[in-house]
Amino acid sequence: MANRTNIPLDLPPDPQKTRRQVRLAWGLVVIGVACALLGGAIYGGSLILSWMDSRMTTDTPESAGVVDTGELVIAVSPAMKPTFDRLVETFNAGATEPNLPVLTVELTPEKMVAQSVEPAPGFQALAPDSSLWLHQLEQQWAAQVSDESESSVIPLTQRRTNTPVRYAVSPVVIVAWESVARELSWPYETVGWQHVLRKATEDPGFKWNHPSTNNASGLLATLAEFYAGAGLTRGLTEEAATDPVTLEYVRAVESTVRFYGEGEAVILERLKAEGRDFLDAFVAQEQTVIAWNQGQPAERLVAIYPAEGTLWADHPLALLELDTLSEAQRQTYQAFAAFLTGDEAQRTLLSVGYRPADLALSLDGPGSPFKENDAVDWRQPQTTLQMPSPRVVAVVQNVWWYTKRPTNVFLVVDTSGSMEDGDKMETTQQALLAFLDNIRGDRDQVGLIEFATEIKRLEPLQPLTDEGRNHLEGIIRRLEPQGNTAMLDAVWEAHQQIVQGGDREAINAIIVMSDGLENASAHTNHELRTLFEDDEAQRIVVFTIAFGADADVKLLREVAQIGGGQFRHADETDIEELYRTISTYF
Repeated sequence: MANRTNIPLDLPPDPQKTRRQVRLAWGLVVIGVACALLGGAIYGGSLILSWMDSRMTTDTPESAGVVDTGELVIAVSPAMKPTFDRLVETFNAGATEPNLPVLTVELTPEKMVAQSVEPAPGFQALAPDSSLWLHQLEQQWAAQVSDESESSVIPLTQRRTNTPVRYAVSPVVIVAWESVARELSWPYETVGWQHVLRKATEDPGFKWNHPSTNNASGLLATLAEFYAGAGLTRGLTEEAATDPVTLEYVRAVESTVRFYGEGEAVILERLKAEGRDFLDAFVAQEQTVIAWNQGQPAERLVAIYPAEGTLWADHPLALLELDTLSEAQRQTYQAFAAFLTGDEAQRTLLSVGYRPADLALSLDGPGSPFKENDAVDWRQPQTTLQMPSPRVVAVVQNVWWYTKRPTNVFLVVDTSGSMEDGDKMETTQQALLAFLDNIRGDRDQVGLIEFATEIKRLEPLQPLTDEGRNHLEGIIRRLEPQGNTAMLDAVWEAHQQIVQGGDREAINAIIVMSDGLENASAHTNHELRTLFEDDEAQRIVVFTIAFGADADVKLLREVAQIGGGQFRHADETDIEELYRTISTYF
């Protein structure tokens, strides 16, 4: 017998019947549809999901131009993609005419939304990790249609997405190593945000994070914090979200975050590489716990269901209504959607830790990873928070920039002579500008060190107000390559500048980019390691980027390790995107 109650799926209206004739009517309809609720399942408690409720790979181009009608391409979130590809392989193996082959491309949901409103995205369907992104897609599409209209009358049109289905769900939880969870009083107490806040305040060595709000788990966790601060479990309003008491509560919790960052896929990669040295706890979907523990690690992860309540990632699949969409692609989508919600696919999803959309599948039945598994609890969460309206979600996203932990970050940029090669300098400038563009809060401070044979320019930390932003952008546009490479000296100086600032309440970070071999520094890597070890309490994290084929990869890896951060390799095609990704950590 199933342990859940089936609540019907309330799908959006048929797009062929949706017409917008005036701007006001369009706005009212969009808001109304956006607030419609998608019926959810009940897992030991009430679950209400709202239907209008990261890193890019090179599987397909970002924009494919003319759509190839010989296949159906689906954009998939990074964490889901390995499982999704298994399902696609099974579907393709058993598909018959007129169904076309299904292909996938890995995209962060943010990129799915951005590309979905373009005239010719490189995919015909999308599978983000939350319906939140479908809301944003429809809102952007509505705004685009309004902007393109030359009058107040909106041309006859239709929604950008159609025939959505939900094929899996996973609650957002606080994930901790088992020993850490026990320190937080698990399983003897119902642990919540207050326990995390107390642990992080009392133990300076405690490291936890939630992803940036451009990831579903990060945004849903942030919404849960605002609910907890407001003392509510449903009906979060703009007034409640912006109440000083709520903001102070969220600010207190956020002040203990070690850093932000990307979603579950990257977290699992770093756990495999760094283990306990990475984080003590983090926010993720429940499925992450099962996936990690299935690998039989030295220490288990445990899912903590916040006492104050939580929200769910609902994993929708939706078809894009494109002018170039063929009937064969539409039929293939319908067939694949039916396959995803069918018994075989649902059992596959359950086997890797997702809760299936098929309510007939028992979570504690034979073969279920939830059965006799105390690291997760299929009866939880006991309290499911109501998804706020899209308007409130947008307010929370904006307000978060003023409640999150502030950042002091130094951009350390190699402008040695080798940067004259090709378009390296211009590409680097665009990447640095993209980084600044993604840092929105004026509580954040950015400094810049330009180095070659020696430090050529030092711009101290300054708030990213309009004046500060314009100043740094002007300097970046005037960078010129010349000289050798004194990278270690530049990192040393950035460290000294941050320490002199003495701001231990902020996320303190250094981002280093170099395209050549270290050959001019007075300081050594050994001295740099000693410097960071002697000032552990400052917690300065270092990201290093090897740009191009001739960069000193070994040394850049070591510097990132010294600073407890990350090393990335970039070339001319992806350094701008890499800087955008790194900006999510702040």
